[in-house]
Amino acid sequence: MVVQHKQLIAEHVVALRLTPARNSSLVPWTPGAHIDLHLPTGAVRQYSLCGDPADRRGYDLAVLREPEGRGGSAFIHDRLHIGDTLTVSPPRNNFTLAPAARYLFIAGGIGITPILPMLSEAAQRGTPWTLHYGGRTPPAMAFAQTLATHGDRVHLITEDTSGILDLDRILTASTPDTLVYACGPEGLLQALDALTDRLPPGAIQTERFRAAPPAEPAGSAAELTVHCAKSGLEVTVEPDRSILESLEQAGIAVNSSCRDGICGTCETGVLDGTPDHRDSVLSTTERNAGNRMLICVSRALTGHLTLDI
Repeated sequence: MVVQHKQLIAEHVVALRLTPARNSSLVPWTPGAHIDLHLPTGAVRQYSLCGDPADRRGYDLAVLREPEGRGGSAFIHDRLHIGDTLTVSPPRNNFTLAPAARYLFIAGGIGITPILPMLSEAAQRGTPWTLHYGGRTPPAMAFAQTLATHGDRVHLITEDTSGILDLDRILTASTPDTLVYACGPEGLLQALDALTDRLPPGAIQTERFRAAPPAEPAGSAAELTVHCAKSGLEVTVEPDRSILESLEQAGIAVNSSCRDGICGTCETGVLDGTPDHRDSVLSTTERNAGNRMLICVSRALTGHLTLDI
């Protein structure tokens, strides 16, 4: 795809407009979806789509410069120019907007990007919604002026004048029929995770840009045997290697991207054995089902797994 437009829209945030090369068609997407950008450096980075899903002419995204990042955002800010071409993955959605009686959206910083198209989708469905959007300062809040046009449904909170989002108050004011969608820095999402008992199970859905801090593994980090049902191969996974790395070393092709358990690309079916989930994608219900796992980070509660691969 071609970089058609690039503009600084907030402090350390650039908006990009990517259009198809040679007038090829775009893959449709739904609110909450993200794409992989394959940068010329060899890095692959995931960014949420923040435009209009009905717009079939291009993809819109916004990128925050991450001073402590791995260089992907710095490349986009400093070295990516209008007219450059990029390889882009088809959109994937691990953050789908489910039907609800009402929505509560919570965003911190660049976490507003997957939320933006959800607001339009909620409006089209005729579903009441409220957004609480926090940032450091007004100049750092991307899309703030656009959001302000929604009136009292949008609450813009800046740390320099009002402090951080009062999640306890926000959740206490919500009703049991509300679905909560949240995206932002890890501190915000961890604080939200600590308050999940304020709403029914499954009422809070989150999207992470970075892997959550690893919890104490439930399963053993000892040697693991993986049987690959489709190829018939059996692979030994050493304690210091991931299942994904071990399969690749054995010559088994696996689609992957982030390798941090946040993008969902390597999601694989589980036919036998019990996964030890360590990702930031699958819901509690999906984890309890035990029939799929992200093999880039997760291991097993049993000494073996049979994977549909």
